[in-house]
Amino acid sequence: MTVIPHRANFLQDRDRLHQFLLDCQQSLTEKDRTKIVSISQEIYPTDPLALLQEISAPQQRHFYFEKRDPIAGKSFAIAALDSAIHFTAAGTERFVLAQNFIRSCLASTIAIGAERLPFSGPHFFCGFAFFDENISVNSYFPPATVFLPQWQIARLQDTCTIVANAVVKKDLNLKIITENIWETFEKITARKFCRLRIANGSSISLKQIPVNDASQFKTSVKSALESIESQYLSKIVLSQAINVISQTPFSLIDSLNNLRLSYPGCYVFSTSNGKGQNFIGASPERLVSIHNNRLATDALAGSGPRGKTEAEDAKLAVGLLESEKDLREHRVVIDFIADRLYNLGITPEFSPQPRLLQLSNIQHLWTPVTAKIPPNIHLLKILSQLHPTPAVAGLPRDNALEQIRRWESCDRSLYAAPLGWIDRRGNGEFAVGIRSALIDGSRAILYAGAGIVAGSEPDKELAEIQLKLQALLDALV
Repeated sequence: MTVIPHRANFLQDRDRLHQFLLDCQQSLTEKDRTKIVSISQEIYPTDPLALLQEISAPQQRHFYFEKRDPIAGKSFAIAALDSAIHFTAAGTERFVLAQNFIRSCLASTIAIGAERLPFSGPHFFCGFAFFDENISVNSYFPPATVFLPQWQIARLQDTCTIVANAVVKKDLNLKIITENIWETFEKITARKFCRLRIANGSSISLKQIPVNDASQFKTSVKSALESIESQYLSKIVLSQAINVISQTPFSLIDSLNNLRLSYPGCYVFSTSNGKGQNFIGASPERLVSIHNNRLATDALAGSGPRGKTEAEDAKLAVGLLESEKDLREHRVVIDFIADRLYNLGITPEFSPQPRLLQLSNIQHLWTPVTAKIPPNIHLLKILSQLHPTPAVAGLPRDNALEQIRRWESCDRSLYAAPLGWIDRRGNGEFAVGIRSALIDGSRAILYAGAGIVAGSEPDKELAEIQLKLQALLDALV
């Protein structure tokens, strides 16, 4: 990738922008028939979610990714709008193929502008379904999707960076491309004080239809416990889905805003398929992040409710930290992550004792894992080794995946799958798509799961899932 130091605010000068694109077009050869231009600039701080509401169209791809950390006092949000170029794949090599696509794009990319800003330059937004092949012919999302957006607006604290990406080819009319870029930039910057337009708060009537009913789920848990007793499995995560029907279409933006207000410590996300369907959620689980060759991931397994009083909450917290069943479930995930990283030549660092990750209605056993990453190991290589962890699948992994296909009646699609971004330097961040829902007009499919190990009780596992589903139900508008 070619990086040109900042020379002018091309997005604010039509003539300079057109001349730059023209120079790129004239440099094309028979061998290099395509260039990708990526222009970065700082803009007045704004809310990327508000811009997603104002600028994005239902039939365009988008990706939204936000995390607020009230304890550390840090927060970021990224909105990726429309697609400059995209790639889809399926099969066991989908992570490799996605990695090759990103490298190929970067090899023909010219990045220009304020390249030292946070979130400057080209970013690739990715969604990998839980399975490497779709179970249903009517799946909403391919097993792998990667796209470079036409527009990216990212905010880190009070710094806001806009990135415009455009594909340049010999036969394209650059005057039209220039005009489109300039007009969209003007539209975005004119909204520097724009605020979310929030629904008036009127209640909506929701009809719930289980995809797999309670008795069916409890039967699956009993079958799983038999497989664990016979040592075919040591753990399996079984999910349940419910259909929710509204009298009016759900509001994507209002639902996302509800999630980020209710779960500030979680990854709030939304990704669309460009056909009007959106997958949203508030996930407490980071699958992997890499920044400046430092890896961070989370072991998150073992869950319990929050208390209604301080005394009850403290009692439940101690009970979870001392629960033999939950500690065993948690240890399985830590051992898996450590083993996978060791196999890549990476030495993990983590505390021997788990902490608590406490959300508004549920708490989890949590162990952060960090490591130094050699520069030759790509983030997607690590991702392919970690997904799916025992926290969302089970162990042995292949046996668990086989039984999930057998016992679950709903296509997981992006549920419990990796969602995130990668930049030109190999940095990136992926969350696990749990506590999530697929929104399709006035219909939503809500997903939640529970880890089954020796000692699990069907009624308690069902109660845990219903607790997780309630958080999503409360957010839907």
